[in-house]
Amino acid sequence: MASALHYDAIVLGAGGAGLMCAAIAGQRGRRVLVIDHADEPGRKILISGGGRCNFTNVGAVPERYLSRNPHFATSALRRYTPADFIGLVDRHGIAWHEKTLGQLFCDGSARQIVALLLDECEAGGVGVALGQPIGAVDHADGQFRVTHGDRMATAPTLVIATGGPSIPKMGATDFAYGLARRFGLSIVEPRPALVPLTLAGDALNFRTLSGVAANVVARCGAAAFREAALFTHRGLSGPAILQVSSYWRHGQPVGVNFLPDQAPGWLVAAKRARPRVGLKAQLAALLPDRLAELLAGQLGLYGDLQGVADTRLAALEGQLADWQFHPNGSEGFAKAEVTAGGIATEGLSSKTMAAKTVPGLYAIGEAVDVTGWLGGYNFQWAWASGWAAGQAI
Repeated sequence: MASALHYDAIVLGAGGAGLMCAAIAGQRGRRVLVIDHADEPGRKILISGGGRCNFTNVGAVPERYLSRNPHFATSALRRYTPADFIGLVDRHGIAWHEKTLGQLFCDGSARQIVALLLDECEAGGVGVALGQPIGAVDHADGQFRVTHGDRMATAPTLVIATGGPSIPKMGATDFAYGLARRFGLSIVEPRPALVPLTLAGDALNFRTLSGVAANVVARCGAAAFREAALFTHRGLSGPAILQVSSYWRHGQPVGVNFLPDQAPGWLVAAKRARPRVGLKAQLAALLPDRLAELLAGQLGLYGDLQGVADTRLAALEGQLADWQFHPNGSEGFAKAEVTAGGIATEGLSSKTMAAKTVPGLYAIGEAVDVTGWLGGYNFQWAWASGWAAGQAI
Protein backbone atom coordinates (compact mmCIF):
# COMPACT_ATOMS: atom_id res chain seq x y z
CA MET A 1 0.00 0.00 0.00
CA ALA A 2 1.23 3.47 -0.90
CA SER A 3 2.04 5.91 1.89
CA ALA A 4 -0.91 7.80 3.31
CA LEU A 5 -1.90 11.15 1.86
CA HIS A 6 -3.00 13.82 4.32
CA TYR A 7 -6.06 16.05 3.92
CA ASP A 8 -7.97 18.55 6.00
CA ALA A 9 -11.17 16.54 5.54
CA ILE A 10 -12.28 13.21 4.09
CA VAL A 11 -15.86 12.90 2.85
CA LEU A 12 -17.24 9.38 2.51
CA GLY A 13 -19.85 9.35 -0.24
CA ALA A 14 -20.05 11.15 -3.60
CA GLY A 15 -23.78 11.77 -3.55
CA GLY A 16 -25.51 15.12 -3.35
CA ALA A 17 -24.73 15.86 0.29
CA GLY A 18 -21.12 14.68 0.14
CA LEU A 19 -20.26 16.62 -3.01
CA MET A 20 -21.97 19.75 -1.69
CA CYS A 21 -20.07 19.55 1.59
CA ALA A 22 -16.75 18.95 -0.17
CA ALA A 23 -17.28 21.82 -2.61
CA ILE A 24 -18.10 24.31 0.14
CA ALA A 25 -15.15 23.22 2.28
CA GLY A 26 -12.77 23.17 -0.67
CA GLN A 27 -13.74 26.67 -1.70
CA ARG A 28 -13.01 27.76 1.86
CA GLY A 29 -9.43 26.63 1.39
CA ARG A 30 -9.66 23.15 2.89
CA ARG A 31 -7.88 20.23 1.25
CA VAL A 32 -10.68 17.70 0.78
CA LEU A 33 -10.91 14.15 -0.54
CA VAL A 34 -14.23 12.51 -1.49
CA ILE A 35 -14.26 8.71 -1.58
CA ASP A 36 -16.99 6.49 -3.07
CA HIS A 37 -17.13 2.81 -3.95
CA ALA A 38 -19.26 3.58 -7.02
CA ASP A 39 -17.65 4.18 -10.41
CA GLU A 40 -19.60 7.40 -10.98
CA PRO A 41 -20.80 10.14 -8.63
CA GLY A 42 -24.38 11.12 -7.85
CA ARG A 43 -26.11 7.92 -8.91
CA LYS A 44 -29.37 8.77 -7.13
CA ILE A 45 -29.29 12.22 -8.67
CA LEU A 46 -29.04 10.69 -12.13
CA ILE A 47 -32.19 8.56 -11.76
CA SER A 48 -34.27 11.16 -9.95
CA GLY A 49 -37.19 12.96 -11.52
CA GLY A 50 -37.33 10.62 -14.48
CA GLY A 51 -33.77 11.59 -15.35
CA ARG A 52 -34.38 15.33 -14.97
CA CYS A 53 -33.67 15.61 -11.23
CA ASN A 54 -36.29 17.19 -8.99
CA PHE A 55 -33.47 19.19 -7.42
CA THR A 56 -35.45 21.17 -4.82
CA ASN A 57 -38.90 22.30 -3.76
CA VAL A 58 -39.84 25.93 -3.15
CA GLY A 59 -41.91 24.76 -0.17
CA ALA A 60 -39.02 23.06 1.63
CA VAL A 61 -39.82 24.26 5.14
CA PRO A 62 -38.77 22.32 8.26
CA GLU A 63 -42.34 21.20 8.96
CA ARG A 64 -42.21 18.99 5.88
CA TYR A 65 -39.47 16.77 7.24
CA LEU A 66 -39.74 13.74 9.53
CA SER A 67 -37.30 13.09 12.36
CA ARG A 68 -37.40 11.85 15.92
CA ASN A 69 -36.36 15.45 16.67
CA PRO A 70 -38.68 17.46 14.39
CA HIS A 71 -36.72 20.67 15.02
CA PHE A 72 -33.27 19.36 14.11
CA ALA A 73 -33.41 20.28 10.42
CA THR A 74 -34.58 23.84 11.02
CA SER A 75 -31.19 25.53 11.34
CA ALA A 76 -29.63 24.08 8.18
CA LEU A 77 -32.77 24.48 6.07
CA ARG A 78 -33.18 28.11 7.05
CA ARG A 79 -29.53 28.96 6.43
CA TYR A 80 -29.35 27.29 3.02
CA THR A 81 -32.70 27.67 1.26
CA PRO A 82 -34.18 26.54 -2.05
CA ALA A 83 -33.48 30.06 -3.36
CA ASP A 84 -29.78 29.55 -2.58
CA PHE A 85 -29.59 26.36 -4.61
CA ILE A 86 -31.67 27.88 -7.42
CA GLY A 87 -29.12 30.69 -7.53
CA LEU A 88 -26.35 28.11 -7.92
CA VAL A 89 -28.27 26.36 -10.70
CA ASP A 90 -28.78 29.67 -12.47
CA ARG A 91 -25.09 30.56 -12.19
CA HIS A 92 -24.28 27.33 -13.98
CA GLY A 93 -26.70 28.20 -16.78
CA ILE A 94 -28.99 25.23 -16.14
CA ALA A 95 -32.51 25.79 -17.43
CA TRP A 96 -35.27 24.58 -15.12
CA HIS A 97 -39.03 24.59 -14.70
CA GLU A 98 -41.56 24.26 -11.89
CA LYS A 99 -44.09 21.46 -11.91
CA THR A 100 -46.94 20.99 -9.46
CA LEU A 101 -46.60 21.56 -5.74
CA GLY A 102 -43.38 23.59 -5.95
CA GLN A 103 -41.26 20.87 -7.54
CA LEU A 104 -38.33 22.14 -9.62
CA PHE A 105 -36.78 20.07 -12.42
CA CYS A 106 -34.02 20.51 -14.97
CA ASP A 107 -35.29 21.20 -18.48
CA GLY A 108 -32.51 18.97 -19.71
CA SER A 109 -30.84 16.20 -17.76
CA ALA A 110 -30.06 15.28 -14.16
CA ARG A 111 -26.46 15.00 -15.34
CA GLN A 112 -26.37 18.79 -15.30
CA ILE A 113 -26.77 18.78 -11.50
CA VAL A 114 -23.98 16.22 -11.10
CA ALA A 115 -21.78 18.30 -13.41
CA LEU A 116 -22.60 21.40 -11.34
CA LEU A 117 -21.47 19.69 -8.15
CA LEU A 118 -18.29 18.35 -9.75
CA ASP A 119 -17.49 21.78 -11.19
CA GLU A 120 -17.96 23.30 -7.74
CA CYS A 121 -15.67 20.65 -6.28
CA GLU A 122 -13.07 21.36 -8.96
CA ALA A 123 -13.27 25.06 -8.14
CA GLY A 124 -12.34 24.14 -4.58
CA GLY A 125 -9.54 21.77 -5.58
CA VAL A 126 -11.41 18.77 -4.18
CA GLY A 127 -10.04 15.31 -4.92
CA VAL A 128 -12.66 12.71 -5.92
CA ALA A 129 -11.71 9.03 -5.68
CA LEU A 130 -14.33 6.84 -7.39
CA GLY A 131 -14.49 3.07 -7.62
CA GLN A 132 -12.65 2.90 -4.31
CA PRO A 133 -14.21 0.48 -1.80
CA ILE A 134 -13.81 1.84 1.72
CA GLY A 135 -11.91 -0.51 3.96
CA ALA A 136 -10.74 0.19 7.48
CA VAL A 137 -11.71 3.47 9.14
CA ASP A 138 -9.73 4.25 12.28
CA HIS A 139 -9.37 7.20 14.63
CA ALA A 140 -6.41 7.91 16.88
CA ASP A 141 -4.37 10.92 17.98
CA GLY A 142 -6.92 13.31 16.50
CA GLN A 143 -6.64 11.78 13.03
CA PHE A 144 -9.00 9.62 10.98
CA ARG A 145 -7.36 7.02 8.76
CA VAL A 146 -9.34 5.64 5.85
CA THR A 147 -8.23 2.77 3.65
CA HIS A 148 -9.79 2.96 0.18
CA GLY A 149 -8.82 0.45 -2.44
CA ASP A 150 -5.04 0.11 -2.20
CA ARG A 151 -4.59 3.60 -0.73
CA MET A 152 -4.79 5.30 2.62
CA ALA A 153 -5.83 8.85 3.48
CA THR A 154 -5.69 10.67 6.80
CA ALA A 155 -7.43 13.81 8.05
CA PRO A 156 -8.56 15.40 11.31
CA THR A 157 -12.11 15.56 9.90
CA LEU A 158 -14.34 12.79 8.57
CA VAL A 159 -17.79 13.32 7.04
CA ILE A 160 -20.24 10.41 6.78
CA ALA A 161 -22.29 11.04 3.63
CA THR A 162 -22.91 7.51 2.38
CA GLY A 163 -26.71 7.70 2.58
CA GLY A 164 -29.07 4.93 3.59
CA PRO A 165 -29.93 1.50 2.18
CA SER A 166 -32.75 2.60 -0.14
CA ILE A 167 -32.37 1.49 -3.79
CA PRO A 168 -29.60 -1.09 -3.22
CA LYS A 169 -29.35 -1.75 -6.98
CA MET A 170 -27.71 1.69 -7.14
CA GLY A 171 -25.08 0.51 -4.68
CA ALA A 172 -26.77 1.84 -1.53
CA THR A 173 -25.85 0.12 1.75
CA ASP A 174 -26.16 0.62 5.50
CA PHE A 175 -22.43 1.38 5.78
CA ALA A 176 -23.12 4.71 7.50
CA TYR A 177 -24.87 3.07 10.43
CA GLY A 178 -22.13 0.60 11.25
CA LEU A 179 -19.52 3.34 11.10
CA ALA A 180 -21.61 5.68 13.25
CA ARG A 181 -22.09 2.97 15.88
CA ARG A 182 -18.35 2.36 16.00
CA PHE A 183 -17.93 5.97 17.05
CA GLY A 184 -20.64 5.77 19.69
CA LEU A 185 -23.51 7.37 17.79
CA SER A 186 -26.95 5.81 18.12
CA ILE A 187 -29.25 4.85 15.25
CA VAL A 188 -32.97 5.41 14.84
CA GLU A 189 -34.21 2.18 13.27
CA PRO A 190 -34.03 2.63 9.50
CA ARG A 191 -37.14 1.86 7.46
CA PRO A 192 -38.22 2.32 3.85
CA ALA A 193 -39.88 5.67 3.11
CA LEU A 194 -41.57 7.08 0.02
CA VAL A 195 -42.31 3.48 -0.86
CA PRO A 196 -45.27 1.59 -2.38
CA LEU A 197 -47.47 -0.31 0.08
CA THR A 198 -48.64 -3.90 -0.41
CA LEU A 199 -52.14 -5.29 0.04
CA ALA A 200 -53.45 -8.73 0.95
CA GLY A 201 -56.56 -10.37 2.38
CA ASP A 202 -59.81 -8.46 1.84
CA ALA A 203 -58.04 -5.87 -0.31
CA LEU A 204 -56.66 -8.34 -2.87
CA ASN A 205 -59.37 -7.32 -5.36
CA PHE A 206 -57.77 -3.90 -5.64
CA ARG A 207 -54.63 -5.48 -7.06
CA THR A 208 -56.69 -6.37 -10.16
CA LEU A 209 -56.76 -2.61 -10.90
CA SER A 210 -53.03 -2.53 -11.70
CA GLY A 211 -52.30 0.57 -13.76
CA VAL A 212 -55.41 2.49 -12.69
CA ALA A 213 -54.80 5.90 -11.09
CA ALA A 214 -57.07 8.46 -9.43
CA ASN A 215 -56.63 11.80 -7.68
CA VAL A 216 -57.37 11.20 -4.00
CA VAL A 217 -56.60 12.35 -0.49
CA ALA A 218 -54.60 9.67 1.32
CA ARG A 219 -54.29 9.75 5.11
CA CYS A 220 -52.22 8.01 7.74
CA GLY A 221 -52.68 9.30 11.25
CA ALA A 222 -52.60 13.08 11.12
CA ALA A 223 -50.76 13.19 7.78
CA ALA A 224 -52.87 13.78 4.65
CA PHE A 225 -51.82 14.33 1.03
CA ARG A 226 -53.89 15.18 -2.01
CA GLU A 227 -52.22 13.72 -5.07
CA ALA A 228 -52.58 10.74 -7.37
CA ALA A 229 -52.85 7.18 -6.08
CA LEU A 230 -51.88 4.31 -8.37
CA PHE A 231 -52.98 0.70 -8.03
CA THR A 232 -50.28 -1.87 -8.74
CA HIS A 233 -50.12 -5.64 -9.03
CA ARG A 234 -48.89 -5.65 -5.43
CA GLY A 235 -50.95 -2.90 -3.85
CA LEU A 236 -50.85 0.90 -3.69
CA SER A 237 -48.43 3.46 -5.09
CA GLY A 238 -48.47 6.90 -6.68
CA PRO A 239 -47.46 10.20 -5.05
CA ALA A 240 -50.25 10.28 -2.44
CA ILE A 241 -49.39 6.79 -1.20
CA LEU A 242 -45.63 7.36 -1.28
CA GLN A 243 -46.15 10.44 0.87
CA VAL A 244 -48.18 8.69 3.57
CA SER A 245 -45.86 5.67 3.50
CA SER A 246 -43.24 7.73 5.33
CA TYR A 247 -45.67 8.05 8.24
CA TRP A 248 -47.09 4.52 8.06
CA ARG A 249 -46.23 1.78 10.56
CA HIS A 250 -47.20 -1.89 10.43
CA GLY A 251 -50.74 -2.36 11.70
CA GLN A 252 -51.89 1.15 10.87
CA PRO A 253 -54.67 1.74 8.34
CA VAL A 254 -54.36 4.08 5.40
CA GLY A 255 -57.53 6.01 4.62
CA VAL A 256 -58.29 7.09 1.05
CA ASN A 257 -60.88 9.66 0.04
CA PHE A 258 -61.70 8.67 -3.51
CA LEU A 259 -63.87 11.73 -4.14
CA PRO A 260 -62.26 14.70 -2.39
CA ASP A 261 -64.07 17.23 -4.61
CA GLN A 262 -67.55 15.99 -3.69
CA ALA A 263 -69.35 17.89 -0.94
CA PRO A 264 -71.23 16.01 1.78
CA GLY A 265 -74.64 14.97 0.50
CA TRP A 266 -73.52 14.56 -3.12
CA LEU A 267 -74.88 11.05 -3.45
CA VAL A 268 -78.26 12.00 -2.03
CA ALA A 269 -78.30 14.95 -4.43
CA ALA A 270 -77.45 12.60 -7.30
CA LYS A 271 -80.40 10.41 -6.35
CA ARG A 272 -82.71 13.43 -6.55
CA ALA A 273 -81.31 14.48 -9.92
CA ARG A 274 -81.04 11.03 -11.56
CA PRO A 275 -83.08 8.54 -9.54
CA ARG A 276 -82.90 5.78 -12.14
CA VAL A 277 -79.09 5.74 -12.31
CA GLY A 278 -77.14 3.19 -10.27
CA LEU A 279 -74.11 3.72 -8.02
CA LYS A 280 -71.67 2.29 -10.56
CA ALA A 281 -72.76 4.83 -13.18
CA GLN A 282 -72.56 7.68 -10.67
CA LEU A 283 -69.04 6.67 -9.71
CA ALA A 284 -67.99 6.11 -13.32
CA ALA A 285 -68.77 9.75 -14.03
CA LEU A 286 -66.18 10.71 -11.41
CA LEU A 287 -63.62 7.89 -11.38
CA PRO A 288 -61.94 5.51 -13.85
CA ASP A 289 -64.41 2.84 -14.99
CA ARG A 290 -62.59 -0.15 -13.50
CA LEU A 291 -62.24 1.56 -10.14
CA ALA A 292 -65.88 2.64 -10.17
CA GLU A 293 -66.99 -0.92 -10.92
CA LEU A 294 -64.89 -2.42 -8.16
CA LEU A 295 -65.97 0.12 -5.54
CA ALA A 296 -69.65 -0.32 -6.41
CA GLY A 297 -69.24 -4.07 -6.11
CA GLN A 298 -67.41 -3.80 -2.79
CA LEU A 299 -70.18 -1.59 -1.42
CA GLY A 300 -72.79 -4.13 -2.52
CA LEU A 301 -75.22 -1.58 -3.89
CA TYR A 302 -77.08 -2.77 -6.96
CA GLY A 303 -80.03 -1.28 -8.78
CA ASP A 304 -81.17 2.31 -9.07
CA LEU A 305 -80.45 4.90 -6.40
CA GLN A 306 -84.15 5.73 -6.09
CA GLY A 307 -84.73 2.58 -4.07
CA VAL A 308 -81.99 3.36 -1.52
CA ALA A 309 -82.66 5.25 1.69
CA ASP A 310 -80.90 8.58 2.14
CA THR A 311 -79.31 7.35 5.35
CA ARG A 312 -77.65 4.46 3.52
CA LEU A 313 -76.44 6.75 0.76
CA ALA A 314 -74.90 9.03 3.38
CA ALA A 315 -73.14 6.02 4.91
CA LEU A 316 -71.79 5.03 1.49
CA GLU A 317 -70.50 8.57 1.01
CA GLY A 318 -68.61 8.18 4.28
CA GLN A 319 -67.02 4.93 3.12
CA LEU A 320 -65.93 6.45 -0.18
CA ALA A 321 -64.49 9.44 1.66
CA ASP A 322 -62.47 7.30 4.06
CA TRP A 323 -61.86 3.90 2.49
CA GLN A 324 -59.80 1.92 4.93
CA PHE A 325 -56.88 -0.05 3.57
CA HIS A 326 -54.76 -2.21 5.88
CA PRO A 327 -51.41 -2.69 4.14
CA ASN A 328 -49.55 -5.85 5.09
CA GLY A 329 -46.20 -4.28 4.31
CA SER A 330 -44.26 -2.20 1.82
CA GLU A 331 -42.08 -3.00 -1.17
CA GLY A 332 -39.05 -2.42 1.04
CA PHE A 333 -35.74 -0.68 0.50
CA ALA A 334 -35.57 -2.03 -3.05
CA LYS A 335 -38.36 0.34 -4.11
CA ALA A 336 -38.05 3.03 -1.42
CA GLU A 337 -36.94 6.42 -2.73
CA VAL A 338 -35.35 7.29 0.61
CA THR A 339 -34.65 5.89 4.07
CA ALA A 340 -36.41 7.12 7.18
CA GLY A 341 -34.46 6.87 10.42
CA GLY A 342 -30.69 6.71 10.49
CA ILE A 343 -28.02 8.38 12.60
CA ALA A 344 -29.81 9.86 15.61
CA THR A 345 -29.86 13.64 15.64
CA GLU A 346 -29.40 13.94 19.40
CA GLY A 347 -25.75 13.03 18.85
CA LEU A 348 -25.22 15.80 16.28
CA SER A 349 -25.07 19.58 16.23
CA SER A 350 -28.02 20.99 14.28
CA LYS A 351 -25.85 23.92 13.19
CA THR A 352 -22.76 22.09 11.92
CA MET A 353 -23.78 18.40 11.69
CA ALA A 354 -20.80 17.58 13.92
CA ALA A 355 -20.87 14.66 16.32
CA LYS A 356 -21.05 15.99 19.85
CA THR A 357 -18.77 13.35 21.37
CA VAL A 358 -16.24 12.70 18.58
CA PRO A 359 -14.26 15.79 17.53
CA GLY A 360 -13.92 16.01 13.77
CA LEU A 361 -16.73 13.59 12.90
CA TYR A 362 -19.76 14.80 10.88
CA ALA A 363 -22.85 13.16 9.38
CA ILE A 364 -25.03 14.62 6.63
CA GLY A 365 -27.75 13.86 4.11
CA GLU A 366 -29.82 10.69 4.04
CA ALA A 367 -27.50 8.98 6.54
CA VAL A 368 -29.08 11.19 9.23
CA ASP A 369 -32.54 10.75 10.76
CA VAL A 370 -34.13 13.48 8.62
CA THR A 371 -36.54 12.53 5.83
CA GLY A 372 -38.37 14.94 3.56
CA TRP A 373 -41.61 14.72 1.67
CA LEU A 374 -41.71 13.57 -1.93
CA GLY A 375 -40.89 16.22 -4.51
CA GLY A 376 -37.37 17.63 -4.08
CA TYR A 377 -37.37 17.94 -0.29
CA ASN A 378 -34.69 15.32 0.27
CA PHE A 379 -32.33 16.93 -2.21
CA GLN A 380 -32.80 20.23 -0.39
CA TRP A 381 -31.81 18.50 2.85
CA ALA A 382 -28.72 17.12 1.08
CA TRP A 383 -27.73 20.61 -0.07
CA ALA A 384 -28.53 22.27 3.28
CA SER A 385 -26.85 19.70 5.53
CA GLY A 386 -23.85 19.49 3.19
CA TRP A 387 -23.55 23.28 3.19
CA ALA A 388 -23.77 23.43 6.99
CA ALA A 389 -21.00 20.88 7.44
CA GLY A 390 -18.92 22.41 4.63
CA GLN A 391 -19.02 25.76 6.40
CA ALA A 392 -17.81 24.17 9.62
CA ILE A 393 -15.03 21.78 8.65
